[in-house]
Amino acid sequence: MVKASLAVMVTLTVVIAYALRWREGRMAAQARGAPSRPVVLGWVARQKAAANRWVTAAAIAAIGTTVVIGGLHWLKVASQ
Repeated sequence: MVKASLAVMVTLTVVIAYALRWREGRMAAQARGAPSRPVVLGWVARQKAAANRWVTAAAIAAIGTTVVIGGLHWLKVASQ
């Protein structure tokens, strides 16, 4: 069960991080009213934004994994 939860968590983290990056790009493009184009930021600011995105994705994935794996566990308990 540990391997399953780890696989679910890693997969969810990657998918959520890509979705957050896509959303950030879309929101920035709408705010500028121009086609999607990267915002010019310093290297440190880009790294902080990327780290924030991955930490947010990992937190959301941890909650989702807990709900999914915990729900499966309680379904197993209830069926016995």
